Amino acid sequence: MRAIVTGGAGFIGSNLVDALVQDGDEVGVVDDLSTGRRENLDDALARGATFHHVDMRDSAALRAAFDQAQPEVIFHLAAQIDVRRSVADPAHDAGVNVVGTARVLEAAREAGVRRFVFSSTGGAIYGETDRIPTPEETPPAPISPYGQSKFAGEGYCLLYERLYGLSVSLLRYANVYGPRQDPLGEAGVVAIFSEKALAGERPTVYGDGTGTRDYTHVDDVVRANLAAAASDAVGPFNIGTGVETTALELVELMRPFANGAFEPEFAPERLGELGRSGPDVRRAREELGWEARIPLRDGIERTFEWVRSSAGR
Repeated sequence: MRAIVTGGAGFIGSNLVDALVQDGDEVGVVDDLSTGRRENLDDALARGATFHHVDMRDSAALRAAFDQAQPEVIFHLAAQIDVRRSVADPAHDAGVNVVGTARVLEAAREAGVRRFVFSSTGGAIYGETDRIPTPEETPPAPISPYGQSKFAGEGYCLLYERLYGLSVSLLRYANVYGPRQDPLGEAGVVAIFSEKALAGERPTVYGDGTGTRDYTHVDDVVRANLAAAASDAVGPFNIGTGVETTALELVELMRPFANGAFEPEFAPERLGELGRSGPDVRRAREELGWEARIPLRDGIERTFEWVRSSAGR
């Protein structure tokens, strides 16, 4: 398979690139390195992957990368993912997540791509809902510009399916965590808590700590992308474990790794953040043949070990 991974130098993207290269696929990476890291690709580039330093909003540069790679499949992960930044600057968020996605879709159409796998979001699209676990047919009600822009990106994907027959799979991720997630970056509470535990510092919990998330390991998310690429199933798929975990429960799970008491510090809830979130994951199991395999306790241990090794401690 010949594939392009947009955002391939980032957390999820680079893990996906490694898996594709391991399977013997020809992989092109498109990334502007605004948040991704070139060093995440060292092994993949040494094994034959190619890198294109391209902002996906640059149509000409994007088209040149696609012309060189001649992809059959696009994994579109490049995005602005910081909810807080989206609230502060919604126009920038829309420029990356909506305009950028439209330009990637057009490049894919011109290249004759057969399959387009779009990385979307679950909780941020559904918003506050009393339908938990939340199925894909739940009416979207985003409470942040980020959720709105990802939903708009999905709409463009489905438009290209209707207009041009592009085969599209929309993966609505739960809260992804694991190796290469930046503990100093814009997302990723497991990585942030791991860094705090290693440093002997207290974790910050927003609100009263009873809000829930579905924490899904990046290796399971990579497998979901590969399953979607191999399938003809179209439309949205929730990608998660089906298990809700509160912030306070997460603190308890991480306490054994801490250099200290690891007692939470409480802070006010943040604008645009959900209270409770838990996707219904049955459709992915039934139509993609995929389900999460990595228990949260095991995934936390793997993530903590990666954070510790990255810190040289």
